[in-house]
Amino acid sequence: MEIKRDLYLQKMINKKNNKMIKIITGMRRCGKSYLLDPIFKNHLIDEGVKEDHIIKIDLDSIENKSLTDGLVLYNYVMNKIKDDNTYYVLLDEIQKVSNFESVLNSFLRKKNLDVYVTGSNSKFLSTDIITEFRGRGDEIRVYPLCYGEFLSAYKGKELNAFKDYITYGGMPYILYLKTPEEKSQYLNSLFENTYINDIIERNGIQREDILDLTINLLASSVGSLTNPQKLLNTFVSNGYTGLNRNTINTYLNYLIDAFLINKSERYDIKGKKYISTPSKYYFTDVGLRNARLNFRQQEETHLMEI
Repeated sequence: MEIKRDLYLQKMINKKNNKMIKIITGMRRCGKSYLLDPIFKNHLIDEGVKEDHIIKIDLDSIENKSLTDGLVLYNYVMNKIKDDNTYYVLLDEIQKVSNFESVLNSFLRKKNLDVYVTGSNSKFLSTDIITEFRGRGDEIRVYPLCYGEFLSAYKGKELNAFKDYITYGGMPYILYLKTPEEKSQYLNSLFENTYINDIIERNGIQREDILDLTINLLASSVGSLTNPQKLLNTFVSNGYTGLNRNTINTYLNYLIDAFLINKSERYDIKGKKYISTPSKYYFTDVGLRNARLNFRQQEETHLMEI
């Protein structure tokens, strides 16, 4: 099965040899590794790059366990360099490498290296990129499959594809699952055992109940205007105590930083500025949102806004 991701491939092509680290980010299981290999790797080969000038390393593989030591990884890559021609270094799951920032910065100083990395989980989120690679990193944000990408690999009628997409979303692995039970179980497990655990682990969250309810409120009112104060009022009216607006705002930022939700701010076209009023929050993937609500509240016209 081949999934076309032409938009992201073109972004990577446009950034080739720009003297910066290309950092492919996004939520887990959205297709970052697949974009790196086979999509981008095959593009390089088709363009005439010799395979021995493509250094691809899967850092989450047991066979590459030793390469998660930063110095070992650096020496391994440098030993592969045999001439002055460009070498393309593709590193999947870079966050597993100790001192990966120093390793990447060292690669950046080599004139004939063009480096691409993927990163995810609680140790490599959007704020890390801004902090560690300011002026040296070029982020390519990857999202779950859009409908066109989903359709490119869907086996079946297009009408059924649309129904599946607005129900189960665009996480690529959904295309490999056959039954509704398998799809819903996968999405629920991904949400609880991966995304939420990452957020809790990274941020040391004490009020997991509030995080959980915040997610539920956003899922059930997706597309509606809201803000931390409105959410706080909802909690207070339901008997929750010991909360303030800053806590709710912090939890919202955690969800955004983990690529799980996106914030859409209102813009004053006439005044050419963003309006400091309630915003809309959307789940990055509609399937994850639906799974969170046990596939209730699936009005098609509402979901199409997502």
